[in-house]
Amino acid sequence: MTYHPKSEFLHTLQARGFLADCTDLQGLDEALIKGVVPAYIGYDATAKSLHVGHLLNIMLLRWLQKTGHKPITLMGGGTTKVGDPSFRSEERPLLDGAAIAANIDGMQQVFAKYLRYDDSADGAIMLDNAEWLDGLNYLEFLRDVGRHFSVNRMLSFDSVKTRLDRQQSLSFLEFNYMILQAYDFVEIHRRYGCLLQMGGSDQWGNIVSGIDLARRIADADLFGLTTPLLTTSDGRKMGKSAGGAIWLNADMLSPYEFWQFWRNTTDADVGRFLKLYTELPVEECDRLGALQGSEINAAKIILANQVTTLCHGAEAAQTAETTAREVFEKGGLGDDLPRLELTLAELGDGMSMAQLFARSGLAKSGKDAKRLIAEGGARANDLPVSDAGHMLCAGDLAEPMKLTAGKKRHALVVLVAG
Repeated sequence: MTYHPKSEFLHTLQARGFLADCTDLQGLDEALIKGVVPAYIGYDATAKSLHVGHLLNIMLLRWLQKTGHKPITLMGGGTTKVGDPSFRSEERPLLDGAAIAANIDGMQQVFAKYLRYDDSADGAIMLDNAEWLDGLNYLEFLRDVGRHFSVNRMLSFDSVKTRLDRQQSLSFLEFNYMILQAYDFVEIHRRYGCLLQMGGSDQWGNIVSGIDLARRIADADLFGLTTPLLTTSDGRKMGKSAGGAIWLNADMLSPYEFWQFWRNTTDADVGRFLKLYTELPVEECDRLGALQGSEINAAKIILANQVTTLCHGAEAAQTAETTAREVFEKGGLGDDLPRLELTLAELGDGMSMAQLFARSGLAKSGKDAKRLIAEGGARANDLPVSDAGHMLCAGDLAEPMKLTAGKKRHALVVLVAG
């Protein structure tokens, strides 16, 4: 029998689709009802901005605070020096202290848009695990913490097992990551009374390790909760486009391009994304997601406006919508736009962005298309294209795709039967 949470936070997560797994759903529910629960999510400082792939868990922290609990954003100033191996095919490049500090500064700008940082009971706090990791004595750490970890068990975690099953190298440095993350949970509990660690479902093994370590060395009963790893309805990893990552900082991706990413959501994902990435009531999300035909486009504009308002402000969202309307009405998807009609047979197993630009007539050849993309002159549905080799499948062309070369040359790619 499915447990129905009574706390506002868990009820919200269950209703909106945030909940994948929890170590003790009923126990956590009771703790949330009893009083303010501090909870954290960790973020390694691997780039100057967070991206759309992080947005699900940022919204998770936002709902935590909106329901009266205390969010903790943990910056991985220490763990970034090691690199999380979870489900990666190769080791992350190692960054120096200056690069890590610059990245943390950029990430902090994003969190400030979604969370309220202050000294109140539910005010968010930002920590950096370098505060306790940088000063560790290696031998003491091995003796006091490392002895509680079974290598056999660590090898069984999916994040490690997947790498080894593919016969891909896993360095000893990376293997230490899960020990450091587990230790983070213990330290944040000791220092700030943190009871809950949250993260994507790929972090389950690391979270459970932290709970186990806390029980062994701090005699504490802590909780873990994970969100589903999201893919779009056509199987792509959430947050990726032909142009690369969809960044949350305006200096790395303009609010207009961010808005366009959400406006280009496939029909099947609209209702689900409204629940996860906006604060509209669940009933309204369901109603909008059920619209058919041309009406679903109105729901996509609402999605784009709501998400962009949270990230960049209402004025930026309105400006993006106005700009998009002008582009599409004056020179966009009109009947006079050159069309490239592709059949499924022609598309085959896929077609690269360079091939598509060449086939559409916007580039004279594949070589010319690659140069256009390399110079930043190519766009797909008004989003920049940076990867000439990015392969498009039938799902990408379920709706017409607008290609742009330079500022004024456009073409429409349409998938047809035959």
